[in-house]
Amino acid sequence: MTEYLTEKDVRDIAAYTSIGLTDEEIPQMTKDLNNTIEMLKPITEYDLEGVEPTFHPIGSLSNVMREDVEVQGFTQEQALENAPAQQDGYFLIPSILGGGDQ
Repeated sequence: MTEYLTEKDVRDIAAYTSIGLTDEEIPQMTKDLNNTIEMLKPITEYDLEGVEPTFHPIGSLSNVMREDVEVQGFTQEQALENAPAQQDGYFLIPSILGGGDQ
């Protein structure tokens, strides 16, 4: 197998992308990445002369989103109907920082 990337390359890539790899994981990741590059090598053999790059697989597709139409929402009372706990017209939720009684 051809070595396209060295362990140093993999360490640099991991550092650049903020991926925490241990010293034990580096050799396996190096092997995996080199295998992936080797598997993709046949793509380089296609004759792509004159083929325009495609930036979207569906071509000239523009906007497929629905129209943004304003609709009537819930009233405050409706929103609080099924709340397990509420106080002064607001949802009452357990404290995530500690210190509260709820």
